[in-house]
Amino acid sequence: MSGTCDDGLIEKGRVLFAGPVEFLKGVARIDQLPPAFEVEVAFAGRSNVGKSSLFNALTGRKELARTSGTPGRTRELNYFLAGGGRIALVDMPGYGYARAERKLVKAWQAIIMAYLRGRPNLRRVFVLIDARHGIKPIDAETLDQLDEAAVNYQIVLTKADKLKPEECEAVLQKTQAAIARRPAAYPRILLTSAAKGRGIEELRAEIAALLA
Repeated sequence: MSGTCDDGLIEKGRVLFAGPVEFLKGVARIDQLPPAFEVEVAFAGRSNVGKSSLFNALTGRKELARTSGTPGRTRELNYFLAGGGRIALVDMPGYGYARAERKLVKAWQAIIMAYLRGRPNLRRVFVLIDARHGIKPIDAETLDQLDEAAVNYQIVLTKADKLKPEECEAVLQKTQAAIARRPAAYPRILLTSAAKGRGIEELRAEIAALLA
């Protein structure tokens, strides 16, 4: 289901991201992880899925997360704090690892899996999927890892402004079918566009609900 959030959660999401959102630190090794926060949510996606643009739209800051013409530039777990420090937003390295050395890729993968399995307050991973292409094999591999680690995740379809309404509906249905039997998948799928602001308030509301 794509569904909608109620007005109360929409308002809580607006208030949450109307306040300060600040960069805390980048984590390149597990021993650099900060103490657990009340709630952590993470953002994952292919290197060219538009994660930085969506993150900036979510937080209402144009340059909080760096956007680049070279995909795969995020090379650490980047921690941002919102809600007066109650919630941590974690920007994960884009998988696909464009132009990265194999040795470095393996190091990132090890850090990411250790992070996913070792953060008790990690409430959800938002997995970004390009709406124009749907779930690709590399995305499915990531979903497999999240299922194996028993980490709750939610699909966020990006770049919806590039599609016609009937194409949006088709990709929603196809994606819903693809995750129907995945044990760790949250059933509601979000359709978003960072460029047009579509779905941003619903994404904020989903995050705010985790603080309730």
